Amino acid sequence: MLLDEGERDSLSLYAADQLNALFPDGNPVPPGFLRDVLPRALERVEHCFSRIADRYFFDGERVLFNHLHGDQYGMFLYFLSNTLYRMGEDTSVCAKLFALNKALHGVDAFYEVELPDVFRWVHPLGTVLGRGSYSDFFLVYQRCGIGSNKDVYPKLGKFCSMHPGSSVLGSCDVGERCELGAEALLLDSSLPEGTLYVGTPGSFRTIRREPDLSRWRNV
Repeated sequence: MLLDEGERDSLSLYAADQLNALFPDGNPVPPGFLRDVLPRALERVEHCFSRIADRYFFDGERVLFNHLHGDQYGMFLYFLSNTLYRMGEDTSVCAKLFALNKALHGVDAFYEVELPDVFRWVHPLGTVLGRGSYSDFFLVYQRCGIGSNKDVYPKLGKFCSMHPGSSVLGSCDVGERCELGAEALLLDSSLPEGTLYVGTPGSFRTIRREPDLSRWRNV
């Protein structure tokens, strides 16, 4: 288990205190409610973090989790909210966790959105991850967007990376090992695997190349 019992109790209290301070709506979230679901959420966190090749996530022997590491705590809050949703628990708590994540980290990842088992946020301020179809080893930076056009959402293959300010909107089928360059916009278009896309629909380039997979472990 990623955290021992005492650490899980402390984390439950910490998250509940944040929710109740930010949303004083007369319906406080008891720490015990979060404590009951925490082991399932932390299993997902541990699996995800174990595949990230970064010394702050994995030190060569064990998975690391620090609630004061913004990217890690934001990813944890997503997993917690989504796990509660999958379990059919009170969606008002899911909504509070979702809103807490936006308030603390500036990231919009709704609890109903199914992000992959393995992903990484890199200081994702202003990033909105909508109801697309995601695959493992998804890497996303700040100010990125996944969204619909005419109620159709994108599909992303494994090892896709979105660099700062990039967006994928509408009927897009993005192959494995693709990258979106900084400020790129992909709209209602598809990319073959191993493609770097740079630009916007009116002016873009596609470059075939093998991406850098050094950010991931056991690929």
